[in-house]
Amino acid sequence: MTIIRTDRGERGADGGQGPVPMTVLRELSLASAGTAALRAAVRVGVPDELGEEPATTAQLARSLKVDPDVLERLLRTLRQYGVFTETAAGHVHTPASRLLREDHPESLKFWVLWVTEPWTWELWPRLEKAVRTGKGHFEEEYGADFFTHLHREWPESTEVFNKSQTELSRLASDAVAERLDLDGVRTLADIGGGRGFTLATLLERNPALEGVLVDLPAAVAAPDPRLRPDGTLASRARVMAGDCLKEVPVEADVYLFKSILEWGDDQTVTALRNAARAGRPDSRIVLITNLVDDSPEIRYATGIDLLFLLNTNGKRHTKKGVTALIERAGLRVEGVGPINSHLHALEASIPPDFL
Repeated sequence: MTIIRTDRGERGADGGQGPVPMTVLRELSLASAGTAALRAAVRVGVPDELGEEPATTAQLARSLKVDPDVLERLLRTLRQYGVFTETAAGHVHTPASRLLREDHPESLKFWVLWVTEPWTWELWPRLEKAVRTGKGHFEEEYGADFFTHLHREWPESTEVFNKSQTELSRLASDAVAERLDLDGVRTLADIGGGRGFTLATLLERNPALEGVLVDLPAAVAAPDPRLRPDGTLASRARVMAGDCLKEVPVEADVYLFKSILEWGDDQTVTALRNAARAGRPDSRIVLITNLVDDSPEIRYATGIDLLFLLNTNGKRHTKKGVTALIERAGLRVEGVGPINSHLHALEASIPPDFL
């Protein structure tokens, strides 16, 4: 006699076959296991080691010099998220796992490493305090602002950050260059532009344009090869060390802030005002950002919003929120438009009475 019923289907709260609330909570509460597995796989080199041919766990473990049993458990976890899959011949890539390869043209390897760096695991438990107090407390906890502490205490993480920003710029720069109308613009300053991938792309797309890359010394120490003195764009490019929270050290027709004005509101306003002070009455300020309330990747947008809160006391903006900050800086919003599926551009002008 069979005493175990096999026809019972778990049902959602609405009586249908949707997600079971208990399952949702169990999986969400252990979501960090997936994050840790993802980071571990990248760190030990699984995505780069796995090529076009299937490979068994034993083959991968031997090549990577890791424990085969734990590697199998790691890969089993990642398969639940669509990262790698398994066939009769062994493990193979999925579209998601291919993006973890460093040689992929749309690689997210270093971005994944950046948002899973050891310091992130120190910060997440402090979210409760941020909820209670209304702000992050990084400087109080570490005695310095996030990026100062990063450069001083976690230099390897600084390098990961720079590479991650280059990855993101590579993914978005063509769309930015396509959407920005720079006809008649003589000079563009890319503020906080990292190593200058976006600036180099804009210069290549606009032969009459001259550009200035401005960022912290560590960021511009090794700029995009095209911007260097012996680079293909050297005659139209300058690289300057600077901190836009203290001063924007160059006059330009257009000031570009791409995916960096995600600090606290006061800092964002300061950076915008510094650009306006450096510019002329006819200069324009362009912000490229991911708007939380218009993002198709809402889990990503809201998740990174909380991480920004904890490391820089920053945020991912809503359209209403960033528009208010531009106006608070004394600027005039001239337009908002999409760059691609997840980025928007906001253009601001400097009023005649700007002080």
